[in-house]
Amino acid sequence: MARTDTTPSRPRPPVGWRRAAARLPILLFRGGLGPLFGKRLLLLHHTGRISGRDRRVVLEVVAYESGGPHGRSWTVASGFGPKADWYRNLRQQPKTVIQFGNRHHAVTAHFLPAEEGAGIMAEYARRHPGTARRLCAFMGLAVDGGEASFREAGRAIPFVRLVAADGDRRS
Repeated sequence: MARTDTTPSRPRPPVGWRRAAARLPILLFRGGLGPLFGKRLLLLHHTGRISGRDRRVVLEVVAYESGGPHGRSWTVASGFGPKADWYRNLRQQPKTVIQFGNRHHAVTAHFLPAEEGAGIMAEYARRHPGTARRLCAFMGLAVDGGEASFREAGRAIPFVRLVAADGDRRS
């Protein structure tokens, strides 16, 4: 049996024109075009842990619940690992705001345990097999397409559930 290496060699954040291209969705959200992304992307506002300045990043929504056990929530993954600035900033200040479509929601970040991440990644791979393979390759995680390999990859990816503040349970 071939060894499936899940020791992530995290990609480096983009620089130059690639950084500008990666930040383009932020401008689209700010211009009121958030609904173009459907339920696939959200704009996360976070506060710089050192600078104290307002920061923004667009993240893919891995899972969305409009009325589950957590109320309204969005689950996102840190493709650049636990050292991504937005992830570290949320660790410092977990209460923040997201924009989903054109609506803003007050949320609190909950950092998920590895085993829960395993289940989330397996479910994501069932819904989006090609994207899941590319995401894992991007993060340096070897997968063979089977559920077990996606579960193993999910244990290495930091997942965050953004739970809407009480009273924000509309669909």
